[in-house]
Amino acid sequence: MTKCVICESDLVIAELSCKACHTGYKGTFHFPRLARLSLEEQRLAESLIEHGGNLKEMSEVLSVSYPTLKKRLNELAVSLKAKKAEDEKKIEQILKEIEFQQMSAEEGIKLIREINGEL
Repeated sequence: MTKCVICESDLVIAELSCKACHTGYKGTFHFPRLARLSLEEQRLAESLIEHGGNLKEMSEVLSVSYPTLKKRLNELAVSLKAKKAEDEKKIEQILKEIEFQQMSAEEGIKLIREINGEL
């Protein structure tokens, strides 16, 4: 779930905790790009990986024609590129905030690393 069921706005993760040592982290954490894809897009991406990129096999398993599968994969690529562009805009904004001292460099770097999936 990445959207609010009431207003459809993006959700953020507010708290993380470790099952083993019970350490907790509070703050605002962002969903990784792939997690922000629709459920249908996530399933298609998973199938692509699962079948090693073999589109013939995928089309058989998913019971869709090869052209339909190619269309869906192209739509997935467009969606993923849009998510990447959103992330790049966020990073650009963070860099501006650092430049104008509206945010510390340390905090900005942490946010950029989180957006890039490095944390």
